[in-house]
Amino acid sequence: MKSLTPYIRFGKQSETLLINQVSLGRENNDQQVFKFGFGQSPFPVPKAISDALAKAASRKEYMSVQGHPPLRQAIVDFHNQLEDKNWQADEIIVGAGSKILIFSVMAAFDHAEVLLPAPSWVSYEPQAKLAGHKHSWISTRFEDRWNLTAEGLENFCINRQDPKVPLILVLNYPNNPTGQSYSARELADLAVIMKKHEIIVIADEIYGLLNYSYPQASIAHHYPEGSITSSGLSKWCGAGGWRLGFIHVPSTLGAELFQAIISVASETYSCAPSPIQIAATIAYSNQTLAQEFLGKQIKLLKQISIYCTNCLSDIGIKAHPAAGAFYLFPDFSFYQEQLKNKGITTSDQLTTTIMDETGVALLPGSAFGMPAESLTTRLAFVDFDGSQILEKDYKLAEFNKLKQGIQKLTQWFLALD
Repeated sequence: MKSLTPYIRFGKQSETLLINQVSLGRENNDQQVFKFGFGQSPFPVPKAISDALAKAASRKEYMSVQGHPPLRQAIVDFHNQLEDKNWQADEIIVGAGSKILIFSVMAAFDHAEVLLPAPSWVSYEPQAKLAGHKHSWISTRFEDRWNLTAEGLENFCINRQDPKVPLILVLNYPNNPTGQSYSARELADLAVIMKKHEIIVIADEIYGLLNYSYPQASIAHHYPEGSITSSGLSKWCGAGGWRLGFIHVPSTLGAELFQAIISVASETYSCAPSPIQIAATIAYSNQTLAQEFLGKQIKLLKQISIYCTNCLSDIGIKAHPAAGAFYLFPDFSFYQEQLKNKGITTSDQLTTTIMDETGVALLPGSAFGMPAESLTTRLAFVDFDGSQILEKDYKLAEFNKLKQGIQKLTQWFLALD
């Protein structure tokens, strides 16, 4: 058979999934590893919800591509109540995780430009490429908490090569990889620019319920007519592997776009798994359970964020404490000369060396759209047993492995010549 190489679309594997494989491989070889690379919720799925899944295991029918009607209603009731949204059930599309739904939105366009603040989650850029769209990065700064600013967005828009092409901005908050979020004022300022340039926003709020200042501000409050919101069970409910997500598509964007997204969904994942949809209906119908569970998670995550940030800051590493989720995005440029003496000039070299020499798994800033020479990394502070939050008297001091990993990391930097 002739070589297929010239005809293959080459792409890299998701670096978040890859670091999980590398960490597990190291663990299986009895090597010490501190799993700060893979951002999986450490908390257990609440028993009432996992019990609902077990009871629904016999449900094997294909459900509507758009999603189980009772689930869609439960989702809007949940978010309308907890986050002051103004959604309708017929504007919701349920899918096998929010990841495929974000891609479905991109793929619904024949021609578009996807705009990504740097840093952004690792899958947005490959998804834009798979959808056949041009993608552009817009830089952010540590001083702005790695957030997109209205000024930066305006400058990008007025200098676009082809302003007639639809512009899709993916705005993720609380942010993966930075752990930062936006204030209502910041979103209001961004909304002015979005309206002026008719930007379509994919507001990835998958970590929205884990905002430490809950309830969080949402771009949907300031720019409802142009904001597609995505979320799901994976982060707030600890159910990443269940693959249950949804998007809200406002009717103001038109029936044609909604139907185009449904068409992509019907030709890819068909529908979210029926038993998962039944269990998710229970999850979104029990607001009391959700609020209690979220309160415990946020209390602990905030403590751990402050602990990690203080440890890093004490030795000159720049880091903002997280505003939500379970990520930090430290900047190691304070040690640039010492790292250069060790032959390290890129974030990829930095994370590879740290993993080899300490067992601490981090992801390089370059995986998230940062320049290769940016000495930044994502640190997911989730290497602990989250089931401890179900106990009444848990203390931060009990999370010894996480603390040991942070200490290993800081000691490595202090030992640099």
